[in-house]
Amino acid sequence: MSEPVPTRDHALATEGSGGESGGGESTATVVVAGLANLGIAVAKLVGGLISHSSAMLSEAAHSVADTITEVLLFIALKRGDKAPDARHPVGYGRETYFWALLACLATFTLGAGFSFYQGVETIREGEEQGSPTIAYVVLALSFVLEGASWLKAVRQVRSSARKWGTTPRRYLAETTDTTVKAVTFEDSAALVGLVLAALGLFLEQVTGDPVWDGIAAILIGVLLLVVAGSLARTNVSLLIGQSIAPRLQDELRAEIAGLPQVDDVPVLLTTVIGPGQLAVMAKVDFADTATVADIERASDEAERRLVARHEGVRYVFLDPTPGDGRARAEVRRPE
Repeated sequence: MSEPVPTRDHALATEGSGGESGGGESTATVVVAGLANLGIAVAKLVGGLISHSSAMLSEAAHSVADTITEVLLFIALKRGDKAPDARHPVGYGRETYFWALLACLATFTLGAGFSFYQGVETIREGEEQGSPTIAYVVLALSFVLEGASWLKAVRQVRSSARKWGTTPRRYLAETTDTTVKAVTFEDSAALVGLVLAALGLFLEQVTGDPVWDGIAAILIGVLLLVVAGSLARTNVSLLIGQSIAPRLQDELRAEIAGLPQVDDVPVLLTTVIGPGQLAVMAKVDFADTATVADIERASDEAERRLVARHEGVRYVFLDPTPGDGRARAEVRRPE
């Protein structure tokens, strides 16, 4: 997190794997959301066909996209938890972000795309009004089910935020566990989408003008577009190899600099290699009086300290040179 926490651990620790507060809870959150969305999608489709509501059909597409998203997030959790091997020595953690990115594309193409299409067609061509009663019943039932899934995700976010001494909003902004972030965002969007669908259906019923239903469908598409874009941006950044917050980097630098025989840590690089997993690389300026044995002992102690006090740290690589880290080998281009 970007705020210092009251313990020596930080918010990368145990987020992504193992433990009740890690992968197990995230998996349960994803499964609950997926089952809820599957049932809701069928109900919305039936309600949309009976009521002839574009907004309801858009919400059905929304729930189908969310169901596919939960399946992809479940795959992300399982694939990203594989142990390192010879071909992938730092593990498969970043694969989580690949599958999560595919989930964003599903929301974008299926949910937002279909909603825009339905909304524009309704505004241009109009629609035959059906009985809205079944649609209202489906919307109310969907709101209850979506609300239950949303409450589970919110409880997980609040619990994790309290554990790391930060706010739920900041936790969602900084967490490397993008699965719980995706479920929270999507369930929030689903609740807003249901309100928009109900409002569009009500205005169409009162005015007799199907344009309101079409506008509601388009607004649902915009909502999904915003959510998909936000989640995609986060996953792309983590997939490339995002660093942690500057204050946390300062903590790690201080841990190394506080060792005997260490004069300075001129360069420190961090990169997230998966949910709750971090690699630390640093150039270390050792004292001129330090012997080879001193450097070896200090390097071992640095790794022990960082791994023990910051559980998210998986790998520590130290370079015992005081360079500024900007040296580049000259590449001679063929003439």
